[in-house]
Amino acid sequence: MAERSTAAVDVADNSGDEPLTAQAEQTTADGVAQTRERDTAANEDAEDTDGSTSPGSSAPPELHSGHKLARRYRLEECVTRLDGFSSWRAVDEKLRRAVGVHLLPADHPRARSVLAAARSSALLGDPRFVQVLDAVEENDLVYVVHEWLPDATELTALLASGPLEVHEAYQLVNQVSQAMAAAHREGLAHLRLTPSAVLRTSTGQWRIRGLAVNAALRGITSDTPQRTDTEAIGALLYAALTQRWPYEDDAYGLSGLPKDIGLIAPDQVRAGVHRGLSELAMRALVNEGATASRQDPPCTTTEDLVKAVGEMPRIRPPEPVFTAPAEYQRTTYQQGTYGRQAARPGVARPMPPVPPPPLQSRTGKALKWAVSALLIVALGLGSWQLAEALMNRGTSSDSNTSHNTDGDDKGDDHKPTKPMAIEDAREYVAKGEAQAPGDVAKTYDGDSKTFWRTKTYNDGPKLAPYKPGVGIVYDLGSAKDVSAASIALQYGGDHTTVSLYATDSLSPTTSIDSMKSIGSDTTTGTTAKIDADKPVKTRYVLLWMTALPKSGSDGYYGAGYKQALTDVKFTG
Repeated sequence: MAERSTAAVDVADNSGDEPLTAQAEQTTADGVAQTRERDTAANEDAEDTDGSTSPGSSAPPELHSGHKLARRYRLEECVTRLDGFSSWRAVDEKLRRAVGVHLLPADHPRARSVLAAARSSALLGDPRFVQVLDAVEENDLVYVVHEWLPDATELTALLASGPLEVHEAYQLVNQVSQAMAAAHREGLAHLRLTPSAVLRTSTGQWRIRGLAVNAALRGITSDTPQRTDTEAIGALLYAALTQRWPYEDDAYGLSGLPKDIGLIAPDQVRAGVHRGLSELAMRALVNEGATASRQDPPCTTTEDLVKAVGEMPRIRPPEPVFTAPAEYQRTTYQQGTYGRQAARPGVARPMPPVPPPPLQSRTGKALKWAVSALLIVALGLGSWQLAEALMNRGTSSDSNTSHNTDGDDKGDDHKPTKPMAIEDAREYVAKGEAQAPGDVAKTYDGDSKTFWRTKTYNDGPKLAPYKPGVGIVYDLGSAKDVSAASIALQYGGDHTTVSLYATDSLSPTTSIDSMKSIGSDTTTGTTAKIDADKPVKTRYVLLWMTALPKSGSDGYYGAGYKQALTDVKFTG
């Protein structure tokens, strides 16, 4: 009897399979296939060193382009056929979108593991991963349907033209390590985190495909899944910095390291490599016996890697380069040759008569004298009016000075406000998980294009009771009188509720209820302005959001209740 279930159904039975874990290498085309794999079992045997391929596995189903699964998914192109399974680019005719499909026989020894891995990955629902859309056993087939990203590019293709720019490499390790840390907290591992499994979208975001599923398709396991994924991220960063694979064997279109010299730091392989990123790659590659050039501890988990990235000085994006416009050149028509016949060789062409210079006639001279006279009269009138205005101002100033002197005893408490420099900032987590701790500095870097973004929530606009709020604590360097704040927001709509509190440190030990309130604002636009009734003296200011607007999808963030801070400024 056929069994059918959507990817949203929980996994009740894993058929006795051990937890999925890994050692990663080549992709199974979970998105944009830059290099098509056809009948490549021999190549996989040569590159896969984990010994997971079983000679006696079932043959891949004999399907063809145009075959339709569940009267919905029409197979278009086979991109991988390997070890008893095949991967296809297909079309979801119901939703009219491209999808990817993994297919294998229901009696394949790894069919149950693949189903379990796909359903577990779908339950994670993190937009930083290519999403599993369906996992089905039907008509003696098991197939997994996933997103297809036509606008994304594999890291393999990006490295074909050279190493990544330093800011791109920083974003790669930052986003990938945070995504994998979230997966590890839910008990999921990737185990085949290779350059082909990491994609950069057209918006500059990095996404990961094949979470748990790629390893299940090949039967890859590991006793230390977190350490395996952490080392894989280190290898990705190493390749991004050097365009070399950090092992002796060539892989993924990259040359390996020279034989018999061991693993050397990226800044020793290629000149100009960022020192901090080079040391970070070595700390993540500790599994191969690598040691950082400084006495920093190795990163054996993705949480360690996220913490190490957060402690690094922020790497800013390169300044945009503006190309000067080409020098203006007159066209042939403007030069007066349009439609002329070419002169015959040896024949002199008569010169056209030269017109007299302008304003040299009798009428022109009279016009010049008239204009000159008008200018002289205008200058005289203007000078007279200016002198009269200055005299009137002097008289008024004397009277005002006398009046102000008489009223000086009353005093004037108004003082001009001035902006305050922000020395440091840290995300404040009152309940649940953090939002984006590595991006808090983007809220005061002076660049309106960078931002710190919250997660996307299904319920709103108020975050309670699921979460009391989200926010950031700012360090002003010393105690100062805070009287106002200007906050630039990424999203408008519905409403955003922002409050300011005076607190005791970057990591407050008191609850929000016991903090001193400075002010609050609720806005439907993209700017929040808070004015305190009375200045509050404090060194640490908590910016706290308790309600978020509803916005559509952008990049890999889906639609829902969310907000982002682009620029935060305090005055006092």
